[in-house]
Amino acid sequence: MKEYQTITEVSGPLVFAEVDEPVGYDEIVEIETPGGETLRGQVLESSEGLVSIQVFEGTGGIDRNASVRFLGETMKMPVTEDLLGRVLDGSGNPIDGGPEIVPDDRQDIVGEAINPFSREYPEEFIQTGVSAIDGMNTLVRGQKLPIFSGSGLPHNELALQIARQATVPEEEEGDEGEGSEFAVIFGAMGITQEEANEFMQDFERTGALERSVVFMNLADDPAVERTVTPRLALTTAEYLAFEKDYHVLVILTDITNYCEALREIGAAREEVPGRRGYPGYMYTDLAQLYERAGRLKDREGSVTQIPILTMPGDDDTHPIPDLTGYITEGQIVMDRDLNSQGIEPPVNVLPSLSRLMDDGIGEGLTRADHADVSDQMYAAYAEGEDLRDLVNIVGREALSERDNKFLDFADRFETEFVQQGYDTNRSIEETLEIGWDLLSMLPKEELNRVDEDLIEEHYREDAEEAEAVQAD
Repeated sequence: MKEYQTITEVSGPLVFAEVDEPVGYDEIVEIETPGGETLRGQVLESSEGLVSIQVFEGTGGIDRNASVRFLGETMKMPVTEDLLGRVLDGSGNPIDGGPEIVPDDRQDIVGEAINPFSREYPEEFIQTGVSAIDGMNTLVRGQKLPIFSGSGLPHNELALQIARQATVPEEEEGDEGEGSEFAVIFGAMGITQEEANEFMQDFERTGALERSVVFMNLADDPAVERTVTPRLALTTAEYLAFEKDYHVLVILTDITNYCEALREIGAAREEVPGRRGYPGYMYTDLAQLYERAGRLKDREGSVTQIPILTMPGDDDTHPIPDLTGYITEGQIVMDRDLNSQGIEPPVNVLPSLSRLMDDGIGEGLTRADHADVSDQMYAAYAEGEDLRDLVNIVGREALSERDNKFLDFADRFETEFVQQGYDTNRSIEETLEIGWDLLSMLPKEELNRVDEDLIEEHYREDAEEAEAVQAD
């Protein structure tokens, strides 16, 4: 342990100090203020004779008379299976009034890069109970599938619904996976106290807290702490998944607040900014978080990520969603128009995508018609959306009977398939049944993306007749 009283400057969340010995990058620092308060920090940059330190609790009370102690180790997360059911702050300290954490191990929060050869390809289904995800943009174990939202949209409600409903279907586990448990790691960054209260009330009301670990970084907490919170959450997830054989779902909200913290620190360091003022290394930084999802060949457990970000100005070309889209395997897009219509959850399936969906559906638990139903509904809904634009120009009366059927399909797709509320938990079988009800509105000859045998088995003839009677 080395101690100095050589602080030269305090700038925003950063403290600069002179040193006479080499100091390691990411090394943990304790700063004792003249008032006797001890603050924690981390070495952000180390050069010959000078280090910059980011202080987790903020730099208030620090002056040139403060003492700086370098502890000679990087930040570690105390991990144990007993963390399930606990609520921690953004630095990993318990805030639920429970006992102190007695760890089984202390693991570096940066984690270890997964050897690509050791990765198991993600191809096993996770059922969220949300039709717009399960039916159209299936989530797979080990996948990273972000939610692209906007300010004021109910992404928190969707996140809570997924957290309490997400299950690992028994049929998918097979003999080896029997007994594997499912846990939720919830990392909140820069949220308001009101949002934090809503999260906790929902976790406690539904009993989801018993299988969850919650990390809470509030809006009035130091921005620097936000850069640590997701790493603490992911370190906990990796421990539960790869050492305790849990299937872990990690929900991180809001990634936008995390990136704003990176920009604030970059400005304090007087770095040359990149796009829109964000650091040029933001892509690398986000990749370090997202790439910690996955499965290992010799381990039962898995880490699946659902990061949530609010797109500034609903702009999907903004650097945060743009870079996230490059790294992750798709996205779930929330739509402001659907939200204004009262659709819950307002998920727009057309710009949404799950690149691993084809590997997670079909044989096994999900029925063999999943891919065909999804493709056909996507095509029909897209055609209905195009026809809505045409209706605004020529009127509905000018359209053919066929076109009117696709318009009706688009309306019912939103009000019956996407719309389900935040308390409804649909199995994949229920989701596909609704899909067949909707596809049966269309003439058989229009179902050109579905196998003929499946049409004969599942097409509802009475649905077409009912549509004809209703038209008469």
